[in-house]
Amino acid sequence: MSKLYIVGIGPGSKDYLTSAALNVVGLADIIFGSKRALDLFETKVQKIELDTKNMIKSFKDALGEAGNGKNVVILSTGDPGFSGILKPILKLNKDIEIEVIPGISSVQLCAAKLKIPWDEANIVTMHGKGISEDILDTINNEKPSIILPNFKPRELAQFLIENGIDRNKKAAVCEKLSYEDERIIEGSLEDIAEMEFNYMSVIVIY
Repeated sequence: MSKLYIVGIGPGSKDYLTSAALNVVGLADIIFGSKRALDLFETKVQKIELDTKNMIKSFKDALGEAGNGKNVVILSTGDPGFSGILKPILKLNKDIEIEVIPGISSVQLCAAKLKIPWDEANIVTMHGKGISEDILDTINNEKPSIILPNFKPRELAQFLIENGIDRNKKAAVCEKLSYEDERIIEGSLEDIAEMEFNYMSVIVIY
């Protein structure tokens, strides 16, 4: 029976691919994913780069291929269930069997790098949501907050300072985790507000 597999590929390096992800991709007839996700796999099967300008159409195409009897894999950066592609695909799906292969989220890797027990932290994603004032209450609950910013950590830091959060509050940014040019910057919220970071970043507010 054909199936749609949603496969978490981890933060980006091959070192964080799971055996389960590799095995499922080996069963695929067609693989959908971003360029950096597709580049992780050496396979001769058809690869289709996801159209970021029309992601929903790409997901419908993947579901359609699965409905036509093919084993289809959609690659999801990090874990599909956290700020990933699982939610929109479930909304679109009517009758295709789906299996989810979890991956290692950049949030988990960030917590490991900074030695934060992440079951004792606030875990927040702003991807596609923009900055909400709700974050102010979260920041003030005395737990470390591990945040996937919408795009720029600097903008979030500036927003927090402008809305009364102490500019000297301890903060860190984990940038391009698992890549050769990975960078971890620790300092104050004000320090972060004055720096530029790659969009592949996680920010922590202590």
